[in-house]
Amino acid sequence: MNPGSHKPPQDAVTVRHLRLGVGSVGLALPIVLVVGHMAATRRLTLLDSLSGYYHSEMRDVFVGSMCAVGVFLIGYRYRRPEDVLGTVAGVLAVTVALFPTTTGAPAVTVDGLDRTAGVVHQVAAAGLFALLATFCLVLFVRPDTAGVPPRRSAVIFYRVCGGLIVLAIALALASTQLPDDVRHTVKPVLWCETLAVFAFGAAWVAKSDALLRAATPTPAPTPTSPTPTSPTPA
Repeated sequence: MNPGSHKPPQDAVTVRHLRLGVGSVGLALPIVLVVGHMAATRRLTLLDSLSGYYHSEMRDVFVGSMCAVGVFLIGYRYRRPEDVLGTVAGVLAVTVALFPTTTGAPAVTVDGLDRTAGVVHQVAAAGLFALLATFCLVLFVRPDTAGVPPRRSAVIFYRVCGGLIVLAIALALASTQLPDDVRHTVKPVLWCETLAVFAFGAAWVAKSDALLRAATPTPAPTPTSPTPTSPTPA
């Protein structure tokens, strides 16, 4: 028997790698930004948001990571609803990278153009998180292209991840009503963004493994030869 006959098809491997790439960057980004900034400044300090690290020594890491996520999402191909939403999410991720937030920027350097870019950044970030929640709550819980539904435990996991993203967005928006000194001390936006990024990263990593398992052919059982019987005496 050909040992390669039980390998998953190349398309499934490619989609799995794209999902794994998106999820891995999502899981690593908050840790790399926070730890990298602390190592560079040699101070145990946190910024007000993940996007705020654009205005720190971690600018290239932030921009590069968001562009990488964007490219992964744009190149993601599975079936039409996910293809379209993945492309839109990818464009939004690149927009988040290229239009910096004004949060964390030196006040004396912020002009009208910067504020406009900050508004574009906020709208793109909100749209990106909303689409990532849609992947978890709607698309990941659907049956695969062969019509096989995901396991119940997987559905629960995806929905929890999607719910955490929605909760994080709601809490981040609500935190804007807090006094400035409280927001700078507690940093609710940073924690909410970190929670949302971790949730979407975990969901995409889990879905990448589920896709590969579903696409791997199950070996057919080896037929057994019937036991010969003695002829019946005449």
